[in-house]
Amino acid sequence: MKVTGTENQKLIVEGLWRNNPIFKQVLGICSTLAVTNIVLNTMVMCAALVFTLSLSAVTVSILRNFTPKNIRMMVETLIIAFYVIIVDILLKAYWPEMSSNLGPYVGLVITNCIVMGRCEAYANANPPGRAFVDGLFNALGYSFILLIIATFRELFGMGTFLGVSMPFFNGPYWDKWIIMVMPPGAFFMLAVIVWVFRTIQGEKEDKAK
Repeated sequence: MKVTGTENQKLIVEGLWRNNPIFKQVLGICSTLAVTNIVLNTMVMCAALVFTLSLSAVTVSILRNFTPKNIRMMVETLIIAFYVIIVDILLKAYWPEMSSNLGPYVGLVITNCIVMGRCEAYANANPPGRAFVDGLFNALGYSFILLIIATFRELFGMGTFLGVSMPFFNGPYWDKWIIMVMPPGAFFMLAVIVWVFRTIQGEKEDKAK
């Protein structure tokens, strides 16, 4: 079944904005709390999620007519695990330092409710083209918010961005907020981001009415 431009546009808007996994659905926030204290770690985790979710969605969609209903979720979990293991092996082989930094959190992508949710709710009932676009842009929408959170946490807490010292945040006019690189900082930034983006979204919806 061919995916039209209008359908693509709707899926893109849903994933990136209207039904964003974090500020709209508030799903998969364990990654928000775990890896967003440093931007580079967050970028790698987001890349892993984009890879896993988009390819898992395509695979689930391709196999949807051949998967018995009584073991459907088990098959979906195995598919997700397959792609996560690929990411984990590549990191351990070619970037062991990053693999050590992320620790068990790469493996936890298997249980990320966004990945399972999109596979179960959308990919399992739609053709591969739509499933790929839905998975890709839900993952990008999730990544977009995580990177915003990570940027503020690293700047405010460490005075750096991607490990590069930022003059203002290391000068005499700024005291580093150590709490920002600790778990409470993640909760604080998540709350602020959800509040800001929901407010913007609500205002736009009110104007549209």
